[in-house]
Amino acid sequence: MAGHLAPAPDCPRCPRLASFRDANQAVHGDWHNAPVPSFGPSDAALLVVGLAPGLKGANRTGRPFTGDHAGTLLYETLRQFGFADGAYGANVDDGLRLIGCRITNAVRCVPPKNRPLPVEVANCRPFLEAEIGHLAQLRVIVALGRVAHDAVLAVFGLRPRERAFSHGAAHDIPPVLLLDSYHCSRQNTNTGRLTPDMFAAVFRTARLRLDG
Repeated sequence: MAGHLAPAPDCPRCPRLASFRDANQAVHGDWHNAPVPSFGPSDAALLVVGLAPGLKGANRTGRPFTGDHAGTLLYETLRQFGFADGAYGANVDDGLRLIGCRITNAVRCVPPKNRPLPVEVANCRPFLEAEIGHLAQLRVIVALGRVAHDAVLAVFGLRPRERAFSHGAAHDIPPVLLLDSYHCSRQNTNTGRLTPDMFAAVFRTARLRLDG
């Protein structure tokens, strides 16, 4: 699993995403508007894989899950289980740090309407593969949503029908444990599909696995 950990700032692999990125740059020249790098230490035992940067979140700030609703729940939950330290201030200068945890996305560039196409997920897979291969201490992966789940499976040469996505499901894929969670998006939390307790249960399982 060798390769570049992150796309180039002007990555051309996905024409639709590159065009959308350029359009946002023209309107919001002070935003990040580029592939969003992973966040967290390289000796992490836990990797959290999201879907893609949010338009006004990570695409604006340049840090995964930073600046939008999803980050509030994610970072508070990580802090609750000892995977983060400091207060989440929704900006890259808030001083928040991750402990034994790293965060990335299946797709590194913001997609229109938060919906990457399957070909775009495939185009970005080499970076997820490199990320997973880079983490020598990796033992647990938390996939936020079905797209992230399927992207992780593809890295390990597995198909979705071999390990079906389900919130709270645990899949042994040696040498890692893959844990599934609904994405912590506003849509899921506002509708009650995902509650803070449901989300916490996933990371409690991760913590127990790592401590055990």
